[in-house]
Order: sequence, then structure tokens, then C-alpha cells
Amino acid sequence: MKGKKNETKLLIIYTGGTIGMVHDPVTGSLVPIDFRYISQHVPELKKFGHDLYSVSFDPAIDSSNIDPAVWIRMAVIIEENYDRYDGFVILHGTDTMAYSASALSFMLENLAKPVIFTGSQLPIGLLRTDGKENLITAIEIAAAREQKRSYVPEVCIYFDNKLSRGNRTTKLSAEHFDAFSSPNYPFLAEVGLHLKYNKGYIDAQRSSRKLVVHKDFDTNVAILKLFPGINRNFVQSVLGTKGLKGLIIETFGSGNAPTYDWFIDELQKFLKKGGIILNVTQCHGGSVEMGLYETSRHLLAAGVISGRDITSEASVTKLMYLLGRYQTREEVVKGLNTSLAGEIS
Repeated sequence: MKGKKNETKLLIIYTGGTIGMVHDPVTGSLVPIDFRYISQHVPELKKFGHDLYSVSFDPAIDSSNIDPAVWIRMAVIIEENYDRYDGFVILHGTDTMAYSASALSFMLENLAKPVIFTGSQLPIGLLRTDGKENLITAIEIAAAREQKRSYVPEVCIYFDNKLSRGNRTTKLSAEHFDAFSSPNYPFLAEVGLHLKYNKGYIDAQRSSRKLVVHKDFDTNVAILKLFPGINRNFVQSVLGTKGLKGLIIETFGSGNAPTYDWFIDELQKFLKKGGIILNVTQCHGGSVEMGLYETSRHLLAAGVISGRDITSEASVTKLMYLLGRYQTREEVVKGLNTSLAGEIS
């Protein structure tokens, strides 16, 4: 897809997902469209006063198959085209969109241009699709500039009339068009008759330094979600995973966990071997406050790190990113305690 020569140039990166599907006229099955011809399905794009270009993954990738190699591929496309375009729109399946947006927020250091993820719950080829509005508005947001500076120079997710910081977003529903929420951070923009930016919460510190793209991830991490009746054998099997370097514990409430002696013993064994444990609440919203209750003080004393109000998606990608970037435990721990891209308060 290519438009006329205009002042604003945007690159649309189609990775896969529901938004890019149409019915094959022969088989009736859903198949990916060729995004060079996206304007045939969304003729409204022709009315934009921007240069729109696109690049598509071939083959398209279902979001369930997203992994760090795909994040690197997306980031490299942005890196190679960074000076040519004013903003980027990434079309992505909804299931792991929050993971990818979180990952890229850490990878793209000194980002000064919009990277807007969007997708849809229904294929763009269906009459009732939410994909057209999501795509059109994501493009409008990516193109929004003031005095030649982008309104939203960060990695975001736009979905169903709301723009949220990518690493603050989590998927809430597999059924509704309102599929994503930002439980611990205000929306960056809301769309009705007007597109209203919440400027006080947008990262306005646009870096003048050169974009740096970090491409190393270490996937030797695990998530342990606590539940009533969790037993020692299960915890041992997780902590005994070969090569495991980092563990995310999804705890109750504000960071609470069982006070069983065996449970603390297993955590301490892992920590003494150099492992890192990050405490993240399994609640949809709220923050970890270790020490607030007796049932979290033992975690604090053992050396478990508070994830504060980070999402599970951001905690996984951040831990993989830090383990891939740094060699020492101290540097990783310091990174976990620091807001690198606005992911924690």
C-alpha cells in the first residue's frame, strides 16, 4: 500500500491476527489478506492525508505463536525504517498483544515516535468488524503531531476507543470489543466525537538521542500462580526446572502467600542459588505491598522483589529482557526495581 507524497509517512506492520483475515471466495475459509491492497477493504484510508506504506509477515503469525524471535523481527523493521517514517502501526493478534507491546517498550530505547499496536475481535472482511475503526484511529493517533513532534512517542495499544500504554495493558475479554484494560494507569487517549489525549500521562520526554534496539532475551523464566492447596512437589518441580534463572510469583491480594515453612524453604533455596523471584499480584488491579500483612513479610525477608503494580505481561517480558541484557544478578535486580518505560508507578 502506498499513498501520495504527503508530509506524514507511516508504516503499517502486519504480523498476523484476526484483523487481517477475509473470507476466501472459493473455500469460504478465513485467509490473510495482502496488505498491499488493504484500501480495498478499508476504502476510508484513501481519505487520509498521509503516506501509508505497509510490510507484511509472510506467513502471517498467529498470536499464540509469538515469541522473542518475533519481537526482535518487529523491532528490527522499526529500526531499519525509523528515519523514514513518522510513526508505526503494528497489526497483531489480540491474545498476546500486551506481551508484544510490553516487550517492545523495553527494546526500543530512546523511542521518540509512536508505535501503536492494534487488532480486532472480528476479521476485517466481516461486515460487523471492529477492525476498521481500530485501524483507522490507530493510524490517526500514529500520525498526530504538534510542531512536527509526535503526540504519543511511546509503545501503545489502541483498541475500542481507548489508547493505553503498552506495558500497562492486559487482555480482559475474549468476547467483547472492549477487550483490553489498563488497570493501574489512566488511558492515554479516549475516542468519542473527539479524540481526547490525556497529556498529563503521556511520556513527553522525547529523547533526542539515537534509537537503540535491544535484541537479547533470556527465556529461562517461569510463572508460579499460587492457589489454595498448592503442594510442595509442584513448587519443587517449577523451581527445579533446568536452567531457571527468574521466577514470577503471582500472589494473592497485595502480595500475600502461604506461610508454610516448606514454601519459604523452597524459595530460599532458589534464591541462594542466585535465582531471582519477582512478586506480582494475581488481582486484575492494584499493587504488591510486601510487609503490609504478615503473609507477605516472610517473602520480603527472604529477598523476594516487589513487582509493585506491574502487569503479568510486562513482568515476564521485562524479566526476559533484563536477563538477556545484563550479566550480573545485581543489575537485573536494579532493573526490576526501576521503571524503565513507565511500566511501574
